[in-house]
Amino acid sequence: MNKKIMLYTTALTIMLTLCLGGVSVYADFGDSTLKYGMRSSDVTTLQTKLKSQGYFNSTATGYFGSLTKSSVVKFQKAKGLSADGIVGKATFAALGKTTAKAATTLSTRGTAASSQINSIIATAKKYMGVKYVWGGESPSGFDCSGFMQYVFGKNGVSLPRTAALQFQKGTSITKANLKAGDMVFFSTYKAGASHVGIYLGSGDFIHASSSNGVTISELSSTYYAQRYLGAKRMY
Repeated sequence: MNKKIMLYTTALTIMLTLCLGGVSVYADFGDSTLKYGMRSSDVTTLQTKLKSQGYFNSTATGYFGSLTKSSVVKFQKAKGLSADGIVGKATFAALGKTTAKAATTLSTRGTAASSQINSIIATAKKYMGVKYVWGGESPSGFDCSGFMQYVFGKNGVSLPRTAALQFQKGTSITKANLKAGDMVFFSTYKAGASHVGIYLGSGDFIHASSSNGVTISELSSTYYAQRYLGAKRMY
């Protein structure tokens, strides 16, 4: 009898080890730090959130491998966070803030407009990381206004070529009334509109930066806050 009990206990221990070995935590998303080598449903959620924002371009598997880590580093750099590839409180907060508020913003729009906005933003995010090229207007390299013309053109909205001319189009929108899909303009290297991007919601915008290529930045960052010129709605 004792021998049978010992065998049963050993078998149970092995089963528990095998079952629990690949599981990190059973907690709400954001409760536990995520890092390289982990496998859990939280990692799946992380990958899904990163993918929705244009940072992860693969299938969500639940495994935190090198591709997920590099995607997290890109996200952290874009948000001005410590780019260590580890998902802690600050990174969770940035992920949550961006997705939740952006979704709320879009939910207040008409169905047709929301569909077009979603398409414009999705098109823009496809080119995350594309290098900056002065005068560039294709996926081989964009400048800021060339990027806008290309993205909006892919979604049936015709724009002139330069930021200055683009600023003359559309409906003027106050900063307090910005919505995802609006174009935001800045006065950078010369007077008037000389830089432009697409507002994503939650204070973020996507643009072709001369220093980082196609990237996501925050309107509240010192550089862009000081140079903000205005916004236009093109649809």
